[in-house]
Amino acid sequence: MKTLEIIGYKRANLGKKEAKQLRTEGSVPCVLYGGKEQVHFHAPMILFRNLVYTPEAYKVHLNIEGDEHDAILQDIQFHPVNEVILHADFLELSENKPVKMNIPLKLIGSAPGVTKGGTLMFKRRSVLIKALPKDMPEHLDVDVSSLDFGRAIKVADIKEDNFTILDNPSNSIAVIEIPRALRGRSADQEETEEAEA
Repeated sequence: MKTLEIIGYKRANLGKKEAKQLRTEGSVPCVLYGGKEQVHFHAPMILFRNLVYTPEAYKVHLNIEGDEHDAILQDIQFHPVNEVILHADFLELSENKPVKMNIPLKLIGSAPGVTKGGTLMFKRRSVLIKALPKDMPEHLDVDVSSLDFGRAIKVADIKEDNFTILDNPSNSIAVIEIPRALRGRSADQEETEEAEA
């Protein structure tokens, strides 16, 4: 898994007023937990761009005034209107302690159902995984080359490799939607075949 560095600064005061001031200055109020003690800090909002708006999962190397921590982004809150990051929670990583993380899914291959005129619907873009930090993948490839009309790839079809998928195995990841024109034609064909029989 790739690593991104975020440089942070310890927060002198905690409270809504100070948090609002930090956001006005282009910083994100943050908390790091999971270690010996919680660390309240802030970091420039621009450093979050590659971490948040990406199809990959990243490990984060936090440098908080010289104190270094390996962590993952556990939770992030956005303003409902302007999408400004309001707050971020980081979980400190420990080599021998499994963590849970949403890992993005990437569709690979070409689906026969699409060649026949169907539409590939990407139903689920990530799955929740539990693994040791060293085994956590950046993303998972989902092969759609067996997808035809009426077929779906489910969470259960993903091969687990040194990790455990926590999502419901019966949840669909990708399906082929049959166009209305083809649906109507296949129904007409069935009626014709029944009439001839």
